[in-house]
Amino acid sequence: MEQTSFAAWLFLPFVLPICIWVAWSDLRAMKIPNKAVIALTLVFVLLGLFVMPWPDYLWRLAQLLVVLLVGVVLNATGAMGAGDAKFAAAAAPFIALGDLRVLMALYAANLLAAFVTHRLAKHSRLRSLAPDWKSWSVGSDFPMGLSLGGTLALYIAMGTYFGS
Repeated sequence: MEQTSFAAWLFLPFVLPICIWVAWSDLRAMKIPNKAVIALTLVFVLLGLFVMPWPDYLWRLAQLLVVLLVGVVLNATGAMGAGDAKFAAAAAPFIALGDLRVLMALYAANLLAAFVTHRLAKHSRLRSLAPDWKSWSVGSDFPMGLSLGGTLALYIAMGTYFGS
């Protein structure tokens, strides 16, 4: 992985709780809180200065802007929720560009696992543990925060061990 182990270890204790918050909020209310997106962005803006060279830091911030613009277009076409687009943009600076293939594979596996798990839980007794979650009753919609947050958390965790 191109992500450094040092950066991953520094980011992980801050990113992991935000990713859990995002997944839980999206499951519960089908919304990713703006506070979570802002918190994630601030973690990178503040800690990123200490873990990467200035040019890399600026490129990572540029990734945030590019992903945000793509997310706005996808949201405008109805292909992605606004919260999902904002979270993806806030997560983008944490991803080393050289790890994009690893990230895509991780995301694909995580999306499949999250979708199947959510649908199985929705139609099982597990649903009674959180009967008021909105994600159970929104038809074919899926709480993407579950897989987006999970993917970022797993990517950062993998970086602690496999990072350069």
